Amino acid sequence: MHAVVAGEMIVAPSAAAHVLARLSAPAPTVPFPELTVREREVLAAVARGRRNGAIAAELGLAAKTVGNHVSAILAKLGVETRAEAAVLARRGGLGGSP
Repeated sequence: MHAVVAGEMIVAPSAAAHVLARLSAPAPTVPFPELTVREREVLAAVARGRRNGAIAAELGLAAKTVGNHVSAILAKLGVETRAEAAVLARRGGLGGSP
């Protein structure tokens, strides 16, 4: 009772353990954080061997927009070809099965 009067918060031990576990858990990592969410989607499709037209249809984008995304991805990842980007994507956990 004195703790409450002093302005302290009382938490059940089970709740405190849960909160501490959540706070001490490592933050989830996002592969290629330098890319936007859409660029990661396009990169994953590139890693699955998709061409711009197929990626555009899959994501509901214009093929030109996909081409722009691919160019941005290559620049941000510091690679010159789609194949290099695909290899990086697969190593980073993007792409899955073709």
